[in-house]
Amino acid sequence: MKRIFTKQRIITLAVLALIAILCYYILPVSIPLIAALATSLLLAPLVTLLQIKFSFNQKLSVMLVFLLFISCIGISGFIVTTKVITEAAQIIEKAPQYVQEINREWKIIEQDIIDASENLPKAIKEAVSNQVQTSFDYITNELGSLLTIEKATNFVKAIPSYMVSFVVYLIALFLFLIDLPKLKAGMYSLLKDQTADKVRYMNKRLSNVVFGFLKAQFLVSIIIFIAALIGLIFIKPEIALVMALVIWIIDLIPIIGSIVVLAPWSVFDMITGNTESGTQLAILALILLVIRRTVEPKVMGNHIGLSPLATLIAMYIGLKLFGLLGFIIGPLILIAFTAAKEAGLIQWNVKI
Repeated sequence: MKRIFTKQRIITLAVLALIAILCYYILPVSIPLIAALATSLLLAPLVTLLQIKFSFNQKLSVMLVFLLFISCIGISGFIVTTKVITEAAQIIEKAPQYVQEINREWKIIEQDIIDASENLPKAIKEAVSNQVQTSFDYITNELGSLLTIEKATNFVKAIPSYMVSFVVYLIALFLFLIDLPKLKAGMYSLLKDQTADKVRYMNKRLSNVVFGFLKAQFLVSIIIFIAALIGLIFIKPEIALVMALVIWIIDLIPIIGSIVVLAPWSVFDMITGNTESGTQLAILALILLVIRRTVEPKVMGNHIGLSPLATLIAMYIGLKLFGLLGFIIGPLILIAFTAAKEAGLIQWNVKI
């Protein structure tokens, strides 16, 4: 009996090792498929809602949800891309003027530093001057390395690969939505009835959490949109509404946030001599960041069933362990653990 148990154990370990090796080599190239599966799980409750509320069949519900998803991606992509192209065209058109302004501003800064060190010993003045020149050369070289023709060419060459991955993602998403009931039934058929009931409860709990998370993200982004619109009306009134919409769309994407738009915009204005508006945009970015980090744990805690303190701790530990993705992964792991404990899959009854 002992030998049989040892043999079974060896086989189990071998299978787990084989799965780990396959995951190591297959997962990196399966990102579009994994993303499609995750998206299909997020959209599945909406498909079920259409079937229940309007008595649509499964294929029609999937088609409507898929078209709605594609429309949202298309509209968001069109708005963001149009704005990016417009801004890029303006930057290219005014590039010579910007270069002259940067050189003029740098000469003013350099002269101010030299004037401030006028009364210092000659050796210190030369060291300051050399350091200023070294810093300027370093910045110039770094910018030059970032904007090389080779990198631009590699990016252009990678576009077809990205497009293929995106098409595969969309096709896989549609097929996953169609076959998701069969996949779930096949998975449950491998489990005992009692275990299957626990897994169903856990899946239902996680589905509620995901919808709560998305609802919380939407509510927080609305607050960000209102704050951004009010701020931009005073800073850039002519484009306040358009840019507030862009910030709102970007802020809907978990992790990224409005600072991705405002921080480069602020730096650009400062470099081109618009110090006042650049400073105001930086302050607005800081305010929006504080609003999100203050409101998000409270709103997310209310909608995903965790206390604000537990949500904050999960987000912070997730950030430290997984980077920016930890803002999502941390609370999800905590919710998965809680759901598994409530379903009885994890027995946790420790007393000291």
